Amino acid sequence: MTVKRLRGLLLSPLALLGGCHLALLDPSGDVARQQSDVMIVTTIIMMLIIVPVLIAIGVVAWRYRASNKQARYDAEWDHSPQLELVVWAGPLLIIIAIGAISWIGTHQLDPYRPLDRVAKGQPVAAGTKPLEVDVVSLRWKWLFFYPQYGIATVNQLAAPVDVPIRFKMTSDAMMDAFSVPELAGMVYTMPGMQTVLHAVINKPGQYRGFSANYSGAGFTDMRFDFEGMNTHDFDAWVARVRAEGSELDTKAYDRLRQPERDAPVHYYARFEPDLYTRILDRCIDPGELCMSQMMSTDAGPPMQGMHEPPVHAGAASLVDTGKTVPAQAAAAH
Repeated sequence: MTVKRLRGLLLSPLALLGGCHLALLDPSGDVARQQSDVMIVTTIIMMLIIVPVLIAIGVVAWRYRASNKQARYDAEWDHSPQLELVVWAGPLLIIIAIGAISWIGTHQLDPYRPLDRVAKGQPVAAGTKPLEVDVVSLRWKWLFFYPQYGIATVNQLAAPVDVPIRFKMTSDAMMDAFSVPELAGMVYTMPGMQTVLHAVINKPGQYRGFSANYSGAGFTDMRFDFEGMNTHDFDAWVARVRAEGSELDTKAYDRLRQPERDAPVHYYARFEPDLYTRILDRCIDPGELCMSQMMSTDAGPPMQGMHEPPVHAGAASLVDTGKTVPAQAAAAH
């Protein structure tokens, strides 16, 4: 096989990359844009040490090849302070630079940190309230609550452009990972726990969301559509959900939480106000013991001057007091 043919054979798989969408390098949200910038800058800095090393390997291999009789070889040479300084100082400076950039970027892009801007040079206006979205990962679909609008959707998420979004996320059954690469970074969802993600979408369009954590047979079908819309289109979408949606009560949720592959988009025009809280607290059905109630019972009676932890309405009464405290979100902050 000739070198030319071998080169063509090795490079031909690269043509397949032409059909790939590099979402991480084509962000549509400010958070994803900043994450992409950090990734690109750190990669360029790493290349400052990798590229010279690769070039040096080629130069040394060519200069000291067996057929080059003119190459000077000093059998007694074993040390060079100048060369050792370069070998150690270069990588050390690279590590310091990458560490500083990563530390700053990690804190600035903390998913729990509320946004202070919606785009470069465009700070969040004073008094702006973020769009609240409560996310529940099911088997194998996604449920989105919009508490400010009283609606919920399955496998479809929408948000107006240039409006901060605050996602509160949990899981019904197993650990998943919420991911929309063009929007922001990946965040895990876990049963009985709540994670938070602040993000913003800057470009109208339709994007693919998915679970980035393997969760069983239906994992590959665990996708949803994320649509960035202008304000008028978003208001129209909310109106359509209210007009076409059904009711999401406890019985409907019990049916919804059953494993389902390739689940269709579904709208709910209304839902029980404390449903997300009960999902988070692991007490969906009335009379079911909540996690917060179990924790307060295990902790024993509260100290003098302290309030009892709240439990949810419909849960079983505390054994030691015989009382049921009105429901409050365990992670409503």
